[in-house]
Amino acid sequence: MSAIYEALAKATLAADGAMGTMLQSRGLTDGGAPELWNVEKPEEIEAVLEAYAAAGANFITTNTFGGTAGRLAMHGLEDRLEELNKAGAAIARKVADRHPNCFVMGDIGPSGDLMEPMGTLTLESGKALFAAQIRALVAGGVDAILIETMSDLSEVEAAVLAAQEVAPGMPIIATLSFDTNLRTMMGVKPAMAVKQLSALGVRIIGANCGRGTDEMSKIAQELVEAREEGVFIITQSNAGLPKLQGDEFIYDGTPQEMARYAKEMKDLGVNIVGSCCGSSPEHTKAIAEALA
Repeated sequence: MSAIYEALAKATLAADGAMGTMLQSRGLTDGGAPELWNVEKPEEIEAVLEAYAAAGANFITTNTFGGTAGRLAMHGLEDRLEELNKAGAAIARKVADRHPNCFVMGDIGPSGDLMEPMGTLTLESGKALFAAQIRALVAGGVDAILIETMSDLSEVEAAVLAAQEVAPGMPIIATLSFDTNLRTMMGVKPAMAVKQLSALGVRIIGANCGRGTDEMSKIAQELVEAREEGVFIITQSNAGLPKLQGDEFIYDGTPQEMARYAKEMKDLGVNIVGSCCGSSPEHTKAIAEALA
């Protein structure tokens, strides 16, 4: 049995927060590829992950959200897919090994293509696309595969099947992003996600991003109510909502608010509590302390 499932059976654990927000504060421009920093500025990525681990995160996330071929092709980097993903995983592995009870989630975001019939991606082609990224993440030393910010269950299924084929037995974590109507962009409701993904053998299922902690409370209730024996729930809420200040968006969620959200999640029965856009190690520290 995986050490991750064993740890979750004993306690509610903290996950890290935003990577994009942190890299922008370190000079990444909107048009830049974050994944390129895994080889060009590895010390910056390591510093961000170290700050999250030191703040109490039991799960840290590789800087590989846009690491699929299509997303990398937007920056002309598709031929460096293996190098960038493996490097991203290796940096996180190095950090996690310095901290007890710290696991590495190999991060996979949406491919950017739509699934049939709306788009051209099929279950087979989607599976091949995700498998290439997963192979590199596993080679770099991840503990789990995180399929995140998804809206289409068939795209999640393609990624899950790829993970099960490339890394049999490795824990898979899948999160979808739900909006104000408590549905994803493709109309998936939280309970439907839990039912369909647990039927595929995914044991850690949940929600990330979204519109702040109040909405996440409603989503979390639906997720928890739908889960079956042996399934763990994860929530990673944005730090409040983005408000325009001058010429940039600042998220208004304070660490204090994230601590309140963490306690509420724990009381609801959520197993992993993290944060998403707009968050920082300060938010993670507040979450970890509230859970403890």
